[in-house]
Amino acid sequence: MAYLTEAEHERVSAAVAEAELTTSGEIVTIIADRSDGYADVALAWSALVSFLLLSLVPLAPHLLLEPLAVFHGGWNVEWEASGILVAAAALGIVSFLLMLALQLWEPIKFRLIPNRIKTDRAENRAIALFKVGAERRTHGRTGILIYLSMREHRAEIVADEAIADKVSPDVWGDAMAAMLAQLKQGRTADGMIAAVQKVGGVLSEHFPRAEDDRNELPDRLIEL
Repeated sequence: MAYLTEAEHERVSAAVAEAELTTSGEIVTIIADRSDGYADVALAWSALVSFLLLSLVPLAPHLLLEPLAVFHGGWNVEWEASGILVAAAALGIVSFLLMLALQLWEPIKFRLIPNRIKTDRAENRAIALFKVGAERRTHGRTGILIYLSMREHRAEIVADEAIADKVSPDVWGDAMAAMLAQLKQGRTADGMIAAVQKVGGVLSEHFPRAEDDRNELPDRLIEL
């Protein structure tokens, strides 16, 4: 899924190029549709629903057995233990599969994912992408990643070693706030540009551009 138009891609890339004119830092921008597939979360919810329904069988067996009377022409029957076990197993399997199928619908799936898990997965994904695309790929270890995960509504800023040694993580709060203010209005490109400008200002202060500085990482926005 493309979140930005070609023109918006160019705007963000131009903002990166402009921000890097006054600093030796290298800014990488990435927008991802999601940070994880969350198959484990979907399975956990399905197992939980199945377990809860099965736990109700000993407490209120009539809720399971009475609807099954239709298979006996509506007549009351005396259920044997083996029959009850088969019915309970069928309930567990069917409820598990139905819950799993329900979560194929993305709005429900992402609503059921706990916020803490969304945050952790987005952070882990940002770090993984940073290690591949920016870490140790600049001469002075001055790469920094601005990452958006759209489905989770999460944003991350990850900095290389030289930047992290000089700049406290709290400093990036202004960049995050400027970005989120635009994102809340549905202006994704403007949010990324605002973050780039704030990050560029911090990098210019701590890592001013040298005369022999060269562009070591692409300026273009990456959309995954």
